[in-house]
Amino acid sequence: MAKMNFERISRPLTDEEKARHAMIRKQVMQEFPPAEKKQNALSSGIAADLRRARKARGFTCAALAELAGLPDANTVKDVEYGRNTELATIEAIAKALGLKLELVDA
Repeated sequence: MAKMNFERISRPLTDEEKARHAMIRKQVMQEFPPAEKKQNALSSGIAADLRRARKARGFTCAALAELAGLPDANTVKDVEYGRNTELATIEAIAKALGLKLELVDA
């Protein structure tokens, strides 16, 4: 089979094409609305304390995950954003940061 060469042609869109593209974009936005805004990291509690400690020590999420023996940086981010996680994961992160978890009377 012979190899075909194609030449790219660039030209400005006509007003009709612009209107058609705008209509298509509008329909796509209705069918597939943008995802909701990402959740922000927590500002208080264990998650926030771990995040502050990580930043104070100059660790990235990836570096901390490696130091704590976790699979990837997303695990650290899940903890910092307060997503459901295992206590063992929180303990591993705290230990890697030189911290320990304690229960105290409120």
